[in-house]
Amino acid sequence: MRTPTFEELFRDCRRTAVHLEMRDAYMKSDPAFIDWTAGTTLDPAERWGDWHSIVTEATSRGVEVRRARVVSTPVSEYIRFEYDVTHGLNIAAGEDVRWLSRRNATGIALPGNDFWLFDSSLVLVNHFDGDGENMEMELTEDPEVAKLCESAFESVWARATPHAEFQPA
Repeated sequence: MRTPTFEELFRDCRRTAVHLEMRDAYMKSDPAFIDWTAGTTLDPAERWGDWHSIVTEATSRGVEVRRARVVSTPVSEYIRFEYDVTHGLNIAAGEDVRWLSRRNATGIALPGNDFWLFDSSLVLVNHFDGDGENMEMELTEDPEVAKLCESAFESVWARATPHAEFQPA
């Protein structure tokens, strides 16, 4: 099965798109992260304009887009970067974002990989190498996988702190 683009996935999404992130670092080779570490001021909506447009279009149609991040605390430099750009990118586009300290996630059964879940049935699994570089994405409509991902996401969401209240210690 060909993996659709994010634009296609969000265009076809009707009700919900949820994303669970569980790594403390992603793609440190990302030019935006490199610029941020060098002290460059970033305009997230400009830097990631395509993403902003995709999510804004979906949320304007009534799609609920939620993102939960399970992070170690104190947070890594990469997670501090994500925190810094979240308001101007994710929240500005209409996403609702929450953060959960890894130490508060111990009792939650989590899948082995980050994922997107669209309309409670289509799972896009993100595979990363040990350094957080994106390797591949896997698409599945397996009902058991979708059920596991939905349960894990909702459990994290229920315990997580809204972005505005989270302190990236």
